[in-house]
Amino acid sequence: MENAIGTEHNHPTSREIRRLCLTNTGGNEGESEFGEFPWMVAILRDEVIWGELFNIYECGDSVIAPNVVLTAAHCARNAEPHLLVARAGEWDAQTKQEVLPYQDARVKEIIRHEKYNDTHINDVALLILETPLKWEENVRPICLPESNVNFDHSRCYISGWGKDKLGEDGAYSLILKKVDLPVVPHETCQANLSKTRLGRFFHFDQSLICAGGEEGKGACKGDDGSPLVCPDPKNPKRYYQAGIVAWGIGCGAANVPGVYASVAYLRNWINEKFSARGIDFKHFTV
Repeated sequence: MENAIGTEHNHPTSREIRRLCLTNTGGNEGESEFGEFPWMVAILRDEVIWGELFNIYECGDSVIAPNVVLTAAHCARNAEPHLLVARAGEWDAQTKQEVLPYQDARVKEIIRHEKYNDTHINDVALLILETPLKWEENVRPICLPESNVNFDHSRCYISGWGKDKLGEDGAYSLILKKVDLPVVPHETCQANLSKTRLGRFFHFDQSLICAGGEEGKGACKGDDGSPLVCPDPKNPKRYYQAGIVAWGIGCGAANVPGVYASVAYLRNWINEKFSARGIDFKHFTV
């Protein structure tokens, strides 16, 4: 496949890519650099409008194996697999003139958690792709934590193309954005969310974690399914996916953290589905 700078046989070196990344950023606060989050995926849905086929943005996802992406179950609740396309390596949605091209792969199968329900308990799904993704500087898997890992108080990142605020005035981002957020302990999250319209009888399930609660920072509409990633304390250059965007009350309200499916809690379920299909674990455990 030919890309913006030539064929696959004359890709730039890693050093050249890093240099280009530094000069190829949006330059605005909250925007990521090209290739900064190589595990990020956009799920697109085929839709025919006035006789013309369009790819409609549905949700964010993350790459965890060449033929598997991880997302929220509610993103794939009513979806038909053959209508979905996973786009990996995307950065600026308004141009194809990037350092490396994005890769598209059609979805073959959707595996939703059997105990998912509308309260977002067990809000996880795996999308199995028809063709495997090829590892490039802008397409790489994210590591998954073991089931006993706790990310409380870690400073983490959420990335996505979601809206900057709720309502008709909110606009989707064209360039992949990023926001740094703290992971909030379960008890604190329970207490803070109980003070909202959810009420004092709200129960915060163990399959969920939350992050944020800082004014003007958080996931918003369109970020559903996107990954929350946290640095490895032993190696800050290595990241683990701690959460999957599930839901929230508003976008970036003070003392109101956003809610994420807990990848550590759901890790055993992911392992079971990989084992049943003979998919190698090595891609997200290296």
